[in-house]
Amino acid sequence: MAKNKIAVIGLGIMGHGIADNFLKNGFEVIVWNRSQDKCSDLVTKGAKLANSIAEAAKSADLVFEVTANDESSYAIWFEDDGVLANAKPSQTLITCATLSIAYTQKVADECAAKGLNFFDMPLTGGRIGAETGQLTLLAGGNEKKLGEIEVDLKAIAKDIKYFGEATSGMKYKLILNSVQAVHLSMFGEAMRMAELAGLDKNLVGDTLVERPGGISTIIARDSFQNEPEEVSFSVEWIAKDLVYAAEMAAEIDLPLLSDALETFVDANKNGLGKNDWTIVNK
Repeated sequence: MAKNKIAVIGLGIMGHGIADNFLKNGFEVIVWNRSQDKCSDLVTKGAKLANSIAEAAKSADLVFEVTANDESSYAIWFEDDGVLANAKPSQTLITCATLSIAYTQKVADECAAKGLNFFDMPLTGGRIGAETGQLTLLAGGNEKKLGEIEVDLKAIAKDIKYFGEATSGMKYKLILNSVQAVHLSMFGEAMRMAELAGLDKNLVGDTLVERPGGISTIIARDSFQNEPEEVSFSVEWIAKDLVYAAEMAAEIDLPLLSDALETFVDANKNGLGKNDWTIVNK
């Protein structure tokens, strides 16, 4: 049975990793990015460069949009040359971006009105997960149709978490990033507490990895002890995600989220937006 054709629209850290791993697993891959230089190494590896979003959307069975925010995503989906104007009901359309819930619902509603199969499927796993094909996909949409493409998704992911109808995956992603942001901010405070108390900060960090532990603590400890060589997730994008999370939960009081949001928004305003988000530990 022939493998599905893949289109990846948006080749930042995550999109590039997705396209690369589909290529490594023998899929035919079509790529498009506003800056074509980000496509060059993938084309060398066998990807086809689309001349437009429409060409990418028309050419594939599975279409992945992996952009930065609502504004960049809107151009991909809703412009005349975009996905919605050129897709067919036989295709599966997926956004892997982290977007606001209101906007994600808009995309889902438009797809439903056109009879198009849509998933919100944001990612977790960072740069390393994207580059190694070990992402976790957080899916919202039709569960039966998700089962039909699971074999394809194994090329880019170690796990798929299904959360329910469209927008459910995005809702979970905003909750997840809120927890991670609070945890990361608190680790930085813990290091300042350790310094004030006269403790060895590296020993404190290593011991926190044992308890409470978890991947967020490991990321915080590693980045505190050794500056990340490459940006895995930037300050500007976690700040954006926390704004979306606060919008999603505007009806309730969430002081920890509010504090984390203020920390990252301030870091972004102070010129640290392109830095790895772990910079707040310093």
